[in-house]
Amino acid sequence: MGTVRADLVRADHLTPAEVSEVLALTRAAGDSDGAYPLSEHVMLHLRHGGDVPAVHLLARDGDQLVGYAHVDTTDAVEGASAELCVHPLFRRRGLGRALVMAAIGAADEHDPAHRLRLWAHGDHPSANALALSLGFERARVLWQMRRSLFAPVPAPELPPGVVLRPFRPGADEAAWLDLNARAFADHPDQGRWRAADLRIRLSEGWFDPDGFLLAERPAEGKLLGFHWTKVHGAIRHDHGDGSHDHDPIGEVYVLGVDPAAHGLGLGTALTLAGLRHLRDVGLDQVMLYVDESNPTAIALYQKLGFARWSTDVCFRRPGGRNQVAGDGSLSP
Repeated sequence: MGTVRADLVRADHLTPAEVSEVLALTRAAGDSDGAYPLSEHVMLHLRHGGDVPAVHLLARDGDQLVGYAHVDTTDAVEGASAELCVHPLFRRRGLGRALVMAAIGAADEHDPAHRLRLWAHGDHPSANALALSLGFERARVLWQMRRSLFAPVPAPELPPGVVLRPFRPGADEAAWLDLNARAFADHPDQGRWRAADLRIRLSEGWFDPDGFLLAERPAEGKLLGFHWTKVHGAIRHDHGDGSHDHDPIGEVYVLGVDPAAHGLGLGTALTLAGLRHLRDVGLDQVMLYVDESNPTAIALYQKLGFARWSTDVCFRRPGGRNQVAGDGSLSP
C-alpha cells in the first residue's frame, strides 16, 4: 500500500467534537484488534481533560480522522508517555511511524534526556517491529488475566478483628489515599494518586461504592486493605461515542494491602470478596491487570483461578536520540 498523504495536526486541547472523533476511531481500532488501543488513564484525560496538560496529535485524510496519538509530558520522573492508534483501513501506509516520530518530537521539547515510553496494547507483532526499529526497548509487560465466575468462589476468611465494608464517598477519601500510597509505594503509577485522581474516578458512571470494599480494623479505626472492583459494559454510557459493545465483564480494578498487614491473608480474602460481589451483581467473568515482573501477585491470581488472556507492552526510548529505520504501524 502507498503512503497516505494525511495532514498531521497538533493540539494542546481537543474540542468536544474532536473527542468524539477520537473515541470513534479508537472503537474502530479496538473492534478490529480485539484490544482497546488506549488505556483508562488516557480515556479519562479525553473525557475529563479540562486543563490536564497533554499533546494531541491528529492525522486526517481529508475530513476523516485516521490516526491519533496522546502524549503525556507531565511525569518528570519517568519521562513522557504516548499511546496511539491508526484506523484499520489506513494501516501499513506510514501513519503509525509518523505519529511516533511526532510524539518523539513533542517529548523532546519537555525532556532534555529525550525519553519516551510508548504503550502498545495487545503486543501485536507490527507494534513490536515499529518500536524496535525506532530504537525503543521493551521495558514493562502487563498481563490481562481472566477467570470465570461460574467456577466456585470460596468464602473469604478475614483475620480476627477485621471487617469488610463499602467505601463511603465524602468520608473515606483521605484515609484511602494514605493507604493507597503505602500499599503502592514502589508502583510506577498507582502510588502517586492524589485527591483529584480519585475524584475523577468516583465521578465515572461505572463507580459503585458497594463494589469498593475496604478491610478495616474498627477497634483501631484503621484501614488495612481494599479491593476496588469495576464493571465494564453493564450500562451503556454515552461519552461522545463511548457506549460499550461487549458483554458485561467485571474487573479487579485495584487491590491493595498495607505493608504492615502483609502475612494476614488479606490479599486472598479481599480478592474473593470482590469476586463474590461481581458474581452477585450478575456477571459471569472477571478480568485484571498485573505486572509480569510481580510473580507473587501472579501466583495469587493463578491460585484463585485466573489465567493469562492478553498482554500490553511498554517500550522505552533510552536517553539520547534514536536512529530511525524501517516502517510499520503501531496498531497493526
